[in-house]
Amino acid sequence: MSSIRVDIENLKNVVSDDERFSFQDQVDAIHRGMENRSGTGAEYLGWADLPSGTSDDLLKRIENSASTIRERCDAFIQIGIGGSYLGARAGISFLSPLIASAALRKGPEIFYAGHNISSDYYSDLLAALSDRDCALFVVSKSGTTLEPALGFRILRQWMENKYGAAEASRRIVAATDPSKGVLKTIANEQGYETFDIPQDVGGRFSVLTPVGLLPMAVAGVDIHSLLQGARDMEARLRADSSLESNPAYNYAVCRHLLRRKGKTTEILSSFHPAFAYLQEWWKQLAGESEGKDGKGIFPATLEFTTDLHSMGQWIQEGERFIFETFLILDQSRKAIAVSENQNDEDGLNFLTGKTLDFINEKAYKGTAKAHSEGLAPNLTIAVKDRSAYSLGQFFYFFQRAVAMTGYLDGVNPFDQPGVELYKKNMFALFNKPGTAKGQSQ
Repeated sequence: MSSIRVDIENLKNVVSDDERFSFQDQVDAIHRGMENRSGTGAEYLGWADLPSGTSDDLLKRIENSASTIRERCDAFIQIGIGGSYLGARAGISFLSPLIASAALRKGPEIFYAGHNISSDYYSDLLAALSDRDCALFVVSKSGTTLEPALGFRILRQWMENKYGAAEASRRIVAATDPSKGVLKTIANEQGYETFDIPQDVGGRFSVLTPVGLLPMAVAGVDIHSLLQGARDMEARLRADSSLESNPAYNYAVCRHLLRRKGKTTEILSSFHPAFAYLQEWWKQLAGESEGKDGKGIFPATLEFTTDLHSMGQWIQEGERFIFETFLILDQSRKAIAVSENQNDEDGLNFLTGKTLDFINEKAYKGTAKAHSEGLAPNLTIAVKDRSAYSLGQFFYFFQRAVAMTGYLDGVNPFDQPGVELYKKNMFALFNKPGTAKGQSQ
């Protein structure tokens, strides 16, 4: 059963069927390379069979840890940056009530740290945690990435002052490299419960490892259903590489062709606020995987209909280097209909009895048509519902699609050499030991 549907009808005047299918042999070859672990970056293809390879024993251990945290704590802080927190935050946000309240939460309140370097943020976070029972989850393969390392130092000291060293150690969980690294050493010395991040899975592809599964379990997500959705999508996408049957590869080929035609910016535009952090997760996944060697689509995100009132004009008539991928939800959790007003002061009685979802759908269709007419090509990805099963399908679908796009572009989708330059420059300005004093690199 598939919860993801791809509609490319609005691309037909820009990308022909003949153009798409001309890539079938190349797609087949890339697919074989991924399946055989023989392509570029093959040492980081562990995500490709991760759903089917995740054991019941690991899921049980994650659930036991989450249960202990839920019983003990009313605040859970995940420390990480990029893929070390975005996937979990995206999943929790997508499945949770859109207006947060303690009464509607299914577990501890989730906080995030290690994703910025802001005194105000940490001051406000510590104030919010002052009267809470807390647990920390620190995520880093190395333990030396600056932002989470700083966050962990601040929050670890705060926890030890609050609870004492021994009790703090029982409230800190780490996800890190299985055998090496600063965080692994600290976790072993302090006796933290530790989960392995597979060595063949990069950070931005790690949402279906304990990096994402533990926080989602703490938040009350059914991680069995989540993994089942991912497993079913994995089985579908690995079984058949034909563009007629594989929606992720079809999407990837369309993206690749649009980039070659000068459409170098993709706007992932959602028509539901629950997608907000999934869009942020996608932005890192696509940007860091594809943007190298002078290639890659620039990933941008908007939320409609809100942003139609700020960016709609630009999309309709601005420079023509963009295309859009619309994200829509087929089924909301509840339906709200427009009631009749006797005097019809606002002139909206013509919508009486219509649901907000019906109106939103017409807004989507009208926008897609208008933008297509304005030479902003667009396609649509529909998600069935806000269930854990559909979420698992979503995660795996986009991972497979982005990997294929990177390979079609001729880059390694699993490295990020450009990220290191700003770090070298920053550490040189700090005169960090081992960095040439005052030298920008």
